[in-house]
Amino acid sequence: MPPNMNDQEVHQKYYQQIFETLEQEPFAQFLGMKLIELGEGTATAELDVKDHMLNSHGTVHGAIIFSLADYVFAAASNSYGKTSVGVSTNVSFMAPGKLGSRLTAKAVEEKRNKRMAWYKIRVESEGELLATMEALVYRKDQYFVPVEELKIK
Repeated sequence: MPPNMNDQEVHQKYYQQIFETLEQEPFAQFLGMKLIELGEGTATAELDVKDHMLNSHGTVHGAIIFSLADYVFAAASNSYGKTSVGVSTNVSFMAPGKLGSRLTAKAVEEKRNKRMAWYKIRVESEGELLATMEALVYRKDQYFVPVEELKIK
Protein backbone atom coordinates (compact mmCIF):
# COMPACT_ATOMS: atom_id res chain seq x y z
CA MET A 1 0.00 0.00 0.00
CA PRO A 2 1.51 3.39 -0.98
CA PRO A 3 1.88 5.99 1.75
CA ASN A 4 -0.87 8.45 2.65
CA MET A 5 -0.97 11.36 0.25
CA ASN A 6 -2.15 14.93 0.65
CA ASP A 7 -3.42 17.20 -2.16
CA GLN A 8 0.06 18.45 -3.06
CA GLU A 9 1.45 14.91 -3.27
CA VAL A 10 -1.44 13.80 -5.51
CA HIS A 11 -0.77 16.84 -7.74
CA GLN A 12 2.91 15.93 -8.00
CA LYS A 13 2.46 12.19 -8.49
CA TYR A 14 -0.30 12.50 -11.12
CA TYR A 15 0.72 15.85 -12.63
CA GLN A 16 1.02 14.62 -16.23
CA GLN A 17 -2.37 12.88 -16.21
CA ILE A 18 -4.04 15.87 -14.50
CA PHE A 19 -2.49 18.32 -16.99
CA GLU A 20 -3.49 16.22 -20.01
CA THR A 21 -7.06 15.78 -18.75
CA LEU A 22 -7.51 19.51 -18.20
CA GLU A 23 -5.68 20.45 -21.41
CA GLN A 24 -8.15 18.35 -23.43
CA GLU A 25 -11.28 20.02 -22.02
CA PRO A 26 -13.64 19.95 -25.03
CA PHE A 27 -15.03 23.51 -24.87
CA ALA A 28 -11.56 25.01 -24.32
CA GLN A 29 -10.33 23.02 -27.33
CA PHE A 30 -13.28 24.26 -29.40
CA LEU A 31 -12.42 27.89 -28.64
CA GLY A 32 -8.67 27.37 -29.12
CA MET A 33 -7.60 27.90 -25.51
CA LYS A 34 -4.16 26.64 -24.53
CA LEU A 35 -3.31 25.58 -20.98
CA ILE A 36 0.16 27.03 -20.41
CA GLU A 37 0.87 26.35 -16.73
CA LEU A 38 -0.71 24.22 -14.02
CA GLY A 39 0.47 24.46 -10.42
CA GLU A 40 -0.99 23.49 -7.07
CA GLY A 41 -4.17 25.57 -7.10
CA THR A 42 -3.00 27.76 -10.01
CA ALA A 43 -3.43 27.76 -13.77
CA THR A 44 -2.59 29.97 -16.74
CA ALA A 45 -4.12 29.77 -20.22
CA GLU A 46 -4.02 31.77 -23.44
CA LEU A 47 -6.39 32.45 -26.29
CA ASP A 48 -5.75 34.22 -29.61
CA VAL A 49 -8.72 36.40 -30.56
CA LYS A 50 -10.36 35.52 -33.91
CA ASP A 51 -13.12 37.25 -35.92
CA HIS A 52 -15.90 35.00 -34.63
CA MET A 53 -15.07 35.98 -31.02
CA LEU A 54 -16.11 39.62 -31.45
CA ASN A 55 -19.34 41.32 -30.45
CA SER A 56 -21.38 43.84 -32.46
CA HIS A 57 -18.98 46.63 -31.44
CA GLY A 58 -15.90 44.87 -32.82
CA THR A 59 -14.41 44.00 -29.42
CA VAL A 60 -14.01 40.64 -27.72
CA HIS A 61 -17.38 39.27 -26.61
CA GLY A 62 -17.76 39.09 -22.84
CA ALA A 63 -18.64 35.40 -23.10
CA ILE A 64 -15.18 34.71 -24.56
CA ILE A 65 -13.45 36.54 -21.72
CA PHE A 66 -15.67 34.76 -19.19
CA SER A 67 -14.96 31.39 -20.82
CA LEU A 68 -11.19 31.88 -20.59
CA ALA A 69 -11.47 32.94 -16.94
CA ASP A 70 -13.75 29.98 -16.22
CA TYR A 71 -11.29 27.59 -17.91
CA VAL A 72 -8.38 28.58 -15.67
CA PHE A 73 -10.71 28.50 -12.67
CA ALA A 74 -11.64 24.92 -13.55
CA ALA A 75 -8.02 23.93 -14.17
CA ALA A 76 -6.74 25.46 -10.93
CA SER A 77 -9.53 23.97 -8.83
CA ASN A 78 -9.05 20.51 -10.36
CA SER A 79 -5.24 20.66 -10.18
CA TYR A 80 -5.15 18.23 -7.24
CA GLY A 81 -6.81 15.47 -9.27
CA LYS A 82 -9.97 15.82 -7.17
CA THR A 83 -13.21 16.53 -9.03
CA SER A 84 -14.27 20.08 -8.26
CA VAL A 85 -17.29 21.93 -9.61
CA GLY A 86 -18.04 25.64 -9.75
CA VAL A 87 -20.57 27.07 -7.33
CA SER A 88 -20.44 30.79 -8.09
CA THR A 89 -18.48 33.40 -9.98
CA ASN A 90 -18.44 37.18 -10.03
CA VAL A 91 -16.85 38.86 -13.04
CA SER A 92 -15.92 42.50 -13.53
CA PHE A 93 -15.14 43.67 -17.07
CA MET A 94 -12.74 46.61 -17.19
CA ALA A 95 -11.48 47.02 -20.75
CA PRO A 96 -12.26 45.61 -24.21
CA GLY A 97 -10.18 42.97 -25.93
CA LYS A 98 -9.18 43.45 -29.56
CA LEU A 99 -9.11 41.33 -32.69
CA GLY A 100 -5.73 39.68 -33.21
CA SER A 101 -4.66 40.08 -29.59
CA ARG A 102 -3.73 37.29 -27.20
CA LEU A 103 -5.73 36.99 -23.98
CA THR A 104 -3.99 35.49 -20.96
CA ALA A 105 -5.86 34.33 -17.85
CA LYS A 106 -4.34 33.29 -14.55
CA ALA A 107 -6.17 31.71 -11.60
CA VAL A 108 -4.75 31.70 -8.08
CA GLU A 109 -6.16 29.77 -5.16
CA GLU A 110 -6.84 32.07 -2.21
CA LYS A 111 -8.07 29.47 0.29
CA ARG A 112 -8.98 25.79 0.26
CA ASN A 113 -10.48 23.38 2.74
CA LYS A 114 -11.91 19.88 2.45
CA ARG A 115 -15.12 20.94 0.66
CA MET A 116 -14.64 24.46 -0.72
CA ALA A 117 -11.97 26.59 -2.38
CA TRP A 118 -11.81 30.25 -3.40
CA TYR A 119 -10.00 31.66 -6.44
CA LYS A 120 -9.05 35.01 -7.96
CA ILE A 121 -8.67 35.18 -11.71
CA ARG A 122 -7.20 37.91 -13.93
CA VAL A 123 -7.64 38.19 -17.69
CA GLU A 124 -5.13 40.43 -19.45
CA SER A 125 -4.15 41.38 -22.97
CA GLU A 126 -0.93 43.12 -23.95
CA GLY A 127 -0.32 44.12 -20.32
CA GLU A 128 -3.81 45.56 -19.83
CA LEU A 129 -6.26 44.15 -17.29
CA LEU A 130 -9.48 43.26 -19.11
CA ALA A 131 -11.41 41.45 -16.38
CA THR A 132 -11.26 39.93 -12.93
CA MET A 133 -13.22 37.02 -11.54
CA GLU A 134 -13.78 35.79 -8.01
CA ALA A 135 -14.90 32.18 -7.92
CA LEU A 136 -15.99 29.51 -5.47
CA VAL A 137 -15.75 25.75 -6.06
CA TYR A 138 -17.17 22.68 -4.33
CA ARG A 139 -14.64 19.83 -3.93
CA LYS A 140 -16.26 16.42 -4.35
CA ASP A 141 -14.95 13.19 -2.80
CA GLN A 142 -14.15 11.65 -6.20
CA TYR A 143 -10.81 11.84 -7.98
CA PHE A 144 -10.35 11.71 -11.75
CA VAL A 145 -6.91 10.14 -11.41
CA PRO A 146 -6.41 6.52 -10.22
CA VAL A 147 -5.97 7.09 -6.49
CA GLU A 148 -8.09 4.10 -5.44
CA GLU A 149 -4.99 2.32 -4.18
CA LEU A 150 -3.96 5.34 -2.12
CA LYS A 151 -5.14 6.44 1.27
CA ILE A 152 -5.60 10.19 1.00
CA LYS A 153 -4.72 12.34 4.02
